[in-house]
Amino acid sequence: MAAAVLLRTLRVRALTAVATLITLSVLLFVAAHGLSALANRSMDAIRHAALAQYGEATVVLVEKWLVLIDRIQPLSDQEKLRQTNNFFNSAIQWVTDQDNWQQEDYWATPLETLSRRQGDCEDYSISKYITLVLAGMPEDKLRITYVKARITENGIARSQAHMVLAYYPEPRSEPLILDNIARDIVRGSLRRDLTPVFGFNTGVITVGHGTKPSNEKPTNRLSRWGDALAKMKQEGICLPGEACS
Repeated sequence: MAAAVLLRTLRVRALTAVATLITLSVLLFVAAHGLSALANRSMDAIRHAALAQYGEATVVLVEKWLVLIDRIQPLSDQEKLRQTNNFFNSAIQWVTDQDNWQQEDYWATPLETLSRRQGDCEDYSISKYITLVLAGMPEDKLRITYVKARITENGIARSQAHMVLAYYPEPRSEPLILDNIARDIVRGSLRRDLTPVFGFNTGVITVGHGTKPSNEKPTNRLSRWGDALAKMKQEGICLPGEACS
């Protein structure tokens, strides 16, 4: 009798131990894969928005973009930058906002840019920024940067408003510059043709060469940036910590 009781007790303890191990395994799986599952749902929302708003032809290029985002997630920052820069510089043709949107200045979302396969400097910069953030790069390493570019045509030099994406490996380090008019990613000091005016991301604005942020919220000062971010949410593009509408 005592032996039977002992056997049942041991069996109960064994089953309890197995149940505990299964529970821990499930929790570990959720912890390891929860973000990936969330990302997959976000990617599905982007595909749906691309098809509904821009048609099947756009979905083909958007799918390549989503594959890029997934592929570069585990890679080094340098490789993320290189592949993102190459993708948009190759896939998108430069065109003025007036020709593209019949507006003097329009800031497009990545889906809008991919749907038309063309855009101007801020469209390249915004699309590269969003791609890198969705691929896991911290936003505080990136600044969409408004610059004055020195351009020489027919022997005559002039200054022109331009926008690039700057990457800061460390908060106060020299940035690397991603530019639609330059194939290579180089240090800012080597781009003597560019004079930075201000940079921004979703959280801060910095002025000139400095990395010290101003107290002003970027979307308050830059209404077109706020408009573009709002449109992205409607298209299913959710940045970390944000919920899409």
